Amino acid sequence: MFNWFNFLSYVLITAITPGPNNIMSMSNASKFGFKKSIPFNLGIWLGFSIITLFCTFLSNFLSNLIPKLKFPMLIIGAIYMLWLAWKTFKSSDIIEDNFSHNGFVSGMTLQFVNPKIYLYSIVSMEAYILPHYHSQIKELFTFALLLAFIGFICTLLWSLFGSIFKVLFSKYAKIVNSIMSLFLVYCAISLFF
Repeated sequence: MFNWFNFLSYVLITAITPGPNNIMSMSNASKFGFKKSIPFNLGIWLGFSIITLFCTFLSNFLSNLIPKLKFPMLIIGAIYMLWLAWKTFKSSDIIEDNFSHNGFVSGMTLQFVNPKIYLYSIVSMEAYILPHYHSQIKELFTFALLLAFIGFICTLLWSLFGSIFKVLFSKYAKIVNSIMSLFLVYCAISLFF
């Protein structure tokens, strides 16, 4: 039976934690305003959808050919999440916004060089979705778009709170980073149960 709680825990925590999409969305909104940041976020959504669909069908194809890849992929995913947890815990109290770009194309092309998206998609597929929906094209397509949509909603949230969230995050950074780190450790452990 598909475990929605573990799946959504992993997806939401991974999607909401700081990464290139979220930081740049927040930075754009704080510099240009929420409305002017929307094209950038729509670009993220399109690029995110393309990458997620690619990773979904690549994972499905590889798991058909080489089922022995699942456990190593879970280990890689867990190590990556533990690394993210460490980096989040050790990160500074100040959110850097010196790489702000605005526009649809910038948002879309960022996805092709964003390693967080690839790992998010592959780990989601290998750990949660493929064991239950292996080779079910319609379901895999739907899950891929769901992953991209959740990521898009999280970037919109970071944009929406823009400078307010930036101030709050900076003020309570150690507490927020510690909580996010613990959630990431939980997600890494839950991959194996």
